[in-house]
Amino acid sequence: MEQNELYPIFLKTNQLETLIVGGGFVALEKLSFLLKSSPNSKVIMVSPFFREETQELANKFEIKMIVDKYNKTYLSNKSIVIATTDKEAVNIKVYKDCKERNILVNVADNPPYCDFYMGGIVTKGNVKIAISTNGKSPTTAKRLRQFFEDVIPENIDDLVKNLNEYRKTIKGNFEEKVEKLNEFTKSLVEK
Repeated sequence: MEQNELYPIFLKTNQLETLIVGGGFVALEKLSFLLKSSPNSKVIMVSPFFREETQELANKFEIKMIVDKYNKTYLSNKSIVIATTDKEAVNIKVYKDCKERNILVNVADNPPYCDFYMGGIVTKGNVKIAISTNGKSPTTAKRLRQFFEDVIPENIDDLVKNLNEYRKTIKGNFEEKVEKLNEFTKSLVEK
């Protein structure tokens, strides 16, 4: 069986500069996804045009929009770039320019030109679960997200907060604390 070798991380996108190249449907989808999970993300968008819906969402979250064609000067100080144009040559240019500068890049719907994928995300308070299909089936990730949204209880955040408070009261070295927390939380996963 093939195995997903992607390493999941959670980025503080409010501390990183993100550039979205494009202003159409795909740009709107990527921006929506990013802001749903991280509403304080620092984002700049560049495109010769922006769909009305994209403009509305960008204005709501104070996203800077630049009406212009892409050029590599827009990569200055960027940590993450998402290329969403309907012009493959532009997207590949964005990819190559990012690779020269060691900037993480995602060319929408083109896995060979992606350093990362934007998978399904479930958020309940402080609990966040990311779902990846290794770029092979976004629809499966979407369905799994819906499943987990239904099965994870709404009060999971209360458990997380209570465990955090309990953790602060535990005495001993790191290993002893981990052992006590593991014993305390074992019932959460027992069948």
